[in-house]
Amino acid sequence: MEDGIGFFDIVLSVFWIFLMVAWFWVMISVVSDVFRSKDLNGFAKAIWIAFVILIPWLGVLSYLLLRGDKMQEHNAVAIAKMEEAQRSYIQSVTTVSTADELEKLAALRDKGVISSDEFDAQKGKILAG
Repeated sequence: MEDGIGFFDIVLSVFWIFLMVAWFWVMISVVSDVFRSKDLNGFAKAIWIAFVILIPWLGVLSYLLLRGDKMQEHNAVAIAKMEEAQRSYIQSVTTVSTADELEKLAALRDKGVISSDEFDAQKGKILAG
């Protein structure tokens, strides 16, 4: 008999740690979805949370079976909101005003990079759009 930790013990420990992390991930996902659900009233949320805390395996599996489709909808809505917020932030940061664009065009015309006709054409596009 060998004293110490063998390869099988290490693999088994890694497996159990993986399962524990996955379990906590699922628990956090379910609890956050319960609180995020606008279609549940406060009493229903309290019942689900109590069910998940008091009988974790049955509570989580029941929630996933009964409301798994709602979890997907809630995640899709949350992702869409985050993308819209990101898009609007990027647009607010990167937006160049019409006056700035006209100023840059005038500077290019004054340097001789573009002609007066090109300046007028670009100016018309900027003011139209």
